Amino acid sequence: MQAADGNFYGTTQNGGTLNHGTAFKMDQNGAVSVLRSFDSTTGPNPDGGLVQASDGNLYGDTWGSPSSLFQMTTGGTFTLLHLFTPQDGGGVGDGLLQHTNGKFYGTAYTGGKAGDGTLFSLDVGLPPFVSLVKHQGRVGNVAQILGQGLLGSTSVTFNGVPATNFHAVSNFYMTAVVPAGATTGPVVVTTPSGTLTSNQKFRIIH
Repeated sequence: MQAADGNFYGTTQNGGTLNHGTAFKMDQNGAVSVLRSFDSTTGPNPDGGLVQASDGNLYGDTWGSPSSLFQMTTGGTFTLLHLFTPQDGGGVGDGLLQHTNGKFYGTAYTGGKAGDGTLFSLDVGLPPFVSLVKHQGRVGNVAQILGQGLLGSTSVTFNGVPATNFHAVSNFYMTAVVPAGATTGPVVVTTPSGTLTSNQKFRIIH
């Protein structure tokens, strides 16, 4: 996956110092550097890739025993978030998804009450945000926005420039026309419960 810094980040199931897999970075010139070699203490064999969350950090999982959930900065600083037990899951390997409520969701192939796998959530305290269906457009285009509690929203701004035409279709989906004068930057929606900022910049095409 390409992160906001322009570099590419991924994982390998095997290889590394202990042959338990690695996390790596590749710059836009193709130069590859290993950020971490995984081990059996913090979870071996990452399989589901990485996701860059709304806080800019990378999150991922491992399917080996014990399966784990982890956070990593783009500089390679590793934080173990959770080690799975037979009760809450094992064989975690399909990757994580971050919901606009800020939480992560994923699945495990094994574990749980019947031993046939689990569906789990991970809350690391990240606040809700809005997500953009498309991350670029021209002035006058309609931007599609996903989030939480969008009904009753009072403003939408594109990098600080207010949109004069927006409509909350439901609590989870709204549209806004990109206003004249907008420049590349975050989209901010003011809802009845507070402001929600997009997890990625909206790029203005000229």
